[in-house]
Amino acid sequence: MCEANAYVYKDGNEELYLENVDIMKPEEGRIFLRNLFGEQKVFDGVIREISLLRHRIVLEKK
Repeated sequence: MCEANAYVYKDGNEELYLENVDIMKPEEGRIFLRNLFGEQKVFDGVIREISLLRHRIVLEKK
């Protein structure tokens, strides 16, 4: 499996935003995420870091 967990970086900490992210697409200044179970979220911010080896996506508010 190649899915990853998405976290939001805030005040020096990372908070879980969405587990098992399968699809991530930038759309009009936002980031669309969907996981294996069909749950969808749209994040208003930017990608701070992606670690494919650790299966982690870190997002940050604009």
